[in-house]
Amino acid sequence: MLRYFTAGESHGEALVAFLSGLPAGIRIEQAFLDHELWRRQQGYGRGGRMKIERDTAHILSGVRQGKTIGSPVAILLENKDWNNWQESLPVAEGDPAKHKRVGSPRPGHADLAGALKYNFPEARYVLERASARESAARVAVGAVAKLFLRELGIEVASHVTAIGGTSLGEKEIPWEQIRPLCDREEILLNCADAEAEQRMKEEVDKVLKTGDSVGGVFEVVAHNVLPGLGTYAQWDERLDALLAGALMSLQAVKAVEIGTGVSAAASPGSLVH
Repeated sequence: MLRYFTAGESHGEALVAFLSGLPAGIRIEQAFLDHELWRRQQGYGRGGRMKIERDTAHILSGVRQGKTIGSPVAILLENKDWNNWQESLPVAEGDPAKHKRVGSPRPGHADLAGALKYNFPEARYVLERASARESAARVAVGAVAKLFLRELGIEVASHVTAIGGTSLGEKEIPWEQIRPLCDREEILLNCADAEAEQRMKEEVDKVLKTGDSVGGVFEVVAHNVLPGLGTYAQWDERLDALLAGALMSLQAVKAVEIGTGVSAAASPGSLVH
């Protein structure tokens, strides 16, 4: 079974990802890992941090001569912004006056709950780990997992279906339009429909002018998957449950639909089953 762990803080020296359970002999392409990390940093209206970091996957273990060797794969991602934070986030005891305290927890974040749970006097250490910067480590090991799936003829791709109140509506996008998004050299909003993507850009522009931010919806498609993954025999091994749990663990995700999702509630059972 594949398992991964991550470590590191948003403004610490580095992020580390650890992936175990890979068989030996899987070809690992450095360029593919770095391209996936590059894709993560694209997107119109992205935050300023994306302009600072230029992520490259440094493989520490588990790969030799371009192939996995059956042992755990460890990957390190340097934080370029660490240079600006060394004095305020030292590993050893440092000068308290240089520590950048966060005394006001942000609504909708882990700040307050984390500070109370671990008895911190403020929220800096909580937000450093809870930050979406951690998702870069997931992308790195996810890229390795993608290469493994390709050996089995399985591909995974995603696309944006809505930004704020602007969406594709009921329009169905086929796999043949979604898959090429993975190879784009220029990424606006990763929407497979050019007209809708332009409207989404205008939505972002409108929100940026007010100094605010906006959320969105994306769809993930797994292509060529054979039936039989997961099992109905135990609740914690059901494929839908595993997929939903993995997606809900992403920092900004607040809802997951599978298949027809919530819309199934408005349809008769004869159409749903």
